[in-house]
Amino acid sequence: MQTPTIDIGISEIDRQQISEGLSRLLADTYTLYLKTHNFHWNVTGPMFQTLHLMFEEQYTELALAVDMLAERIRTLGFPAPGSYQAYSKLTSIQEATGVPGAEEMILELITGQEAVVRTARSIFPLADQAHDEPTADLLTQRMQIHEKTAWMLRSLLK
Repeated sequence: MQTPTIDIGISEIDRQQISEGLSRLLADTYTLYLKTHNFHWNVTGPMFQTLHLMFEEQYTELALAVDMLAERIRTLGFPAPGSYQAYSKLTSIQEATGVPGAEEMILELITGQEAVVRTARSIFPLADQAHDEPTADLLTQRMQIHEKTAWMLRSLLK
């Protein structure tokens, strides 16, 4: 039995380009998830309790986000990347080396949150041009969450 073609009003080339962008966003989101979870486990110091709980909230939200992104890629008709090897090639976020201090963790997470925003924003024109409102809505939600999280993290350093 032949798989029916996808006919949702978005051309295959547009769906492919959007999916490639979403794959980069998925890689950034998963990499930030791992970094945040790592910092949750390893944070120490006077802000331990606050950061431990905050990082847990953040990595939990990121875990849900990776599923939404992967499912959108699949909806558009393309395979979602799902390996460390694929993510390492696609992500714009650097892994943490060693165990940084609490303030450095915060700075690295701000950088990561803002990187995710930039990646999401870079995909938006493709989705808009293709009239892909579900992807545009997902991107808008992701940008709002990551911008707010970066603000909250920055507020800890003032």
